[in-house]
Amino acid sequence: MFVITMGAPLVLLLVMCAGSLAADRKMTIAEKLRQDADLSQFLSLLERNAVANTSLQYRQMTMFAPTNEAFQRYNGDMDDSLVLYHISNLATTLSNLDYAISSEFDGNPPLWVTRRRDHMHDDIYVNNAKVYISRSYQAFNGNGKRQVLHVIDQVLQPLQPHGPGSSSSSVYNPNAYQFLEHSDEFNIGQHRLRSFRQKMNQLQKKEVFNADGRNTFFIPVDEGFKPTTRSDLIDGKVIDGHVIPRHVLFTKATHDDKEYETLAFSDNVKVIISFSTAMNGNEEITYVKSNTVAGDAKHSRGVVLADIVKANIPVKNGVVHLIQRPLMVVDTSVIDFLKEKDDGPLCKFYEVIMDLGANNPFLQELTMAKDITLFAPSNEAWKELSVQNIIRNHQKLRDILNLHLVRERLPMDAIIHNNMNQGPESIYQAPTASLRKYLYFNVLMHGHNQTLTVEGGGVNATVTQPNIAATNGFVHIIDRVLGVPYTTVYEKMKTDPMLNVTYNLGKRQMFNHQLNEMEHRYTYFVPRDHAWLKFQIRHPSAFKALFTEKFGYFTKQILERHLIRAERAYTVSDLKLLANETHPFVLPTSRDPLRLRVKESDKNYYVEWNGHWIHVFRPDVECTNGIIHVIDGPFILDADIRATGSADNVHFTYALWILLLPFIFTRIVGN
Repeated sequence: MFVITMGAPLVLLLVMCAGSLAADRKMTIAEKLRQDADLSQFLSLLERNAVANTSLQYRQMTMFAPTNEAFQRYNGDMDDSLVLYHISNLATTLSNLDYAISSEFDGNPPLWVTRRRDHMHDDIYVNNAKVYISRSYQAFNGNGKRQVLHVIDQVLQPLQPHGPGSSSSSVYNPNAYQFLEHSDEFNIGQHRLRSFRQKMNQLQKKEVFNADGRNTFFIPVDEGFKPTTRSDLIDGKVIDGHVIPRHVLFTKATHDDKEYETLAFSDNVKVIISFSTAMNGNEEITYVKSNTVAGDAKHSRGVVLADIVKANIPVKNGVVHLIQRPLMVVDTSVIDFLKEKDDGPLCKFYEVIMDLGANNPFLQELTMAKDITLFAPSNEAWKELSVQNIIRNHQKLRDILNLHLVRERLPMDAIIHNNMNQGPESIYQAPTASLRKYLYFNVLMHGHNQTLTVEGGGVNATVTQPNIAATNGFVHIIDRVLGVPYTTVYEKMKTDPMLNVTYNLGKRQMFNHQLNEMEHRYTYFVPRDHAWLKFQIRHPSAFKALFTEKFGYFTKQILERHLIRAERAYTVSDLKLLANETHPFVLPTSRDPLRLRVKESDKNYYVEWNGHWIHVFRPDVECTNGIIHVIDGPFILDADIRATGSADNVHFTYALWILLLPFIFTRIVGN
């Protein structure tokens, strides 16, 4: 009885201790998988594979588990062996992951690891799948073997023979050349690679794709060898231009527009490659672009753009991307590039051109011209509501299309060079196919990077993809349709780097506020910053007074002389019809009538005011509620100068130089 009565508490104590130990014990990887509902599809795949189950029970391992959402997006083969491509027989934490880790799939192909720096933190990718770093987990299994679990956002897709479970291929874990040689045996869809393979063997460039190490390879599919003469333009240097050595670049794991040297980067020819993405409707398309920054007689300078038709094929010595056409080869005209693909980067632009008819003059010029540069709006640019409305007006559309065409070859470096040579008082401008209308260029510096902007018809656009080379010129892709305004006069004044001084003068007495109103149409003659700089040199006291609080009302009166508010806005052509060299035209302002004469000389416009002919530096800057004419001198009377110049001496901190400093600094850095 004594043993029994003493044993009951002891049994209870043992049960409690066992429960406590169970609660403190860390879950195994197997238990973690069963506990996480978001990994149920991967667990199901794992449980159907005997090798994976054995590894889970008895061996150390690293497991890359895609989420259920990743499986829902996956459209490849779902053979049971797929799980083995997600497993390695070493337990490796994130901090210990090297550039590659061997998988348990047939032939033990590597999984490639990329550490991508984004916004002050590192993202980790395995092939093209991003690792959810916070969800990584490690534990020991029942046999004391360390195991690691990493959760990823894509299903890893190995290179497989045709059909699930097929063993028709004689090559396991091929390198890039072996993949090319046996490409007909692998599951790569309907793509065929015979033309590029034949050219590589003919040129005896096998070693380029056979090289060990870490590389990225681009292989054009057979459809990209049309016309058939394209094959004749591929030489050994072009083959080299399809290989990036020392980098394994999966699309999602690689920064857009980051440039990498190819094997075709030498003393004479220099070719770099980068990726870019663009939206086509709801679909994201990834492009690869080769940029021949230094060429020779056989290899033209400029960019060749090709979309990736099948990305991220892992091989033993890196990764292969199948592309729509060969890189480096410039054998298509501007119009051929526009219509090359139904879903190409400029397919919407081509549709708009064709809406005007197959014999429209703009299309004919693109087809026949020998030396042109086309600033082509992207597919996304045509979705703007204001642009959609303009498309229906064919007469207006013809003018807008001509605004995008320059009748000379203008690669980006030539534009930048011309712009820097203008000096700080001016910017480079190029005449367009639209009569008396110009494009105005500006170069923005971001450290060592340069961004080119172009303005036409009041619209400021950024060049998102420069220097696409064609046999008869260049194409620059821009992010807006030129000539279709999207800002008010106020917004344009606020953002245009050439109009800083007038904008800041207009802050006094809240003069600028009216420029946002849509009830009226404004015609605003705006002196550019350089015009104010010249005025300050000639009349320093008067200029100083314009920036003092004491003369705020007086400053407002001067600006009122430059602004017409009416039921319509006036282009320079309108004014020239109304006010020629002999008959002035009176325009109403809220200050006093503005009497102007207009003349045209050497493709430039001039307005005569108060006996002085003033150059119109940028005419017809269109806005949603009016037009700005950028001029080279302010409308200021001698009486204004005497009134301000005789004012009491006030403290002044060189307001103009402060306003102009960012603009001048940009120019100095650029030079």
